[in-house]
Amino acid sequence: MQKMEITKRMYEVGALAIVRAETLERACEIADGCIEGEIPVMEMSFTLNNAGEIISGLKKKYGDKLCVGAGTVLDSETARHAVLCGAEFIIAPNYDEGVAKICNRYQIPYAPGCTSITEAVDALSMGAAFIKAFPISDFYGPKLVKVFKTPIPAMPILASGGITLDNLETWIDNGVDVCGFGGLLTKGTSADIAANAKKIHEIITAKRNK
Repeated sequence: MQKMEITKRMYEVGALAIVRAETLERACEIADGCIEGEIPVMEMSFTLNNAGEIISGLKKKYGDKLCVGAGTVLDSETARHAVLCGAEFIIAPNYDEGVAKICNRYQIPYAPGCTSITEAVDALSMGAAFIKAFPISDFYGPKLVKVFKTPIPAMPILASGGITLDNLETWIDNGVDVCGFGGLLTKGTSADIAANAKKIHEIITAKRNK
């Protein structure tokens, strides 16, 4: 049930913060803003060596108030380490069969980066919860969601890159399931982040309730 529940929570929120905070203190400031703005989902990037420690610290402090996962997970060793540190989902810029197996073993949602239908179908066949449209979202924009979903309507898409407050409605109209945000949900004070998170939450809620 764990994988199903986390996947459902990520979809219901519809957005997540892509975080590269070097300290737990800064990660908590970001988390406070995200929670206040009703986007309580954060991806801690493993571009930083202490990402696992920060994930552990966030889970200890916030518990179920915050859904925390690991990002930039390139291999199975990193995936297992992240899960043991408390990561509730795994996101990557690439698709790796070993990571998919680890995530299935621990019943953790996996969102691998895919740039083609073939790659995406392979990932879905290995149990991926979402297909991360990366880095192609930066180049194709919102229309890429329809490109993926036209042949495979049920494909769950997590887009990362190129999503702004101005074009978020178009992404949702085209069928994106979860949107990843960097600067909007990670820069400034907790109050700044909360204000942006609230705007994102309001746009997603309004479009989905139409």
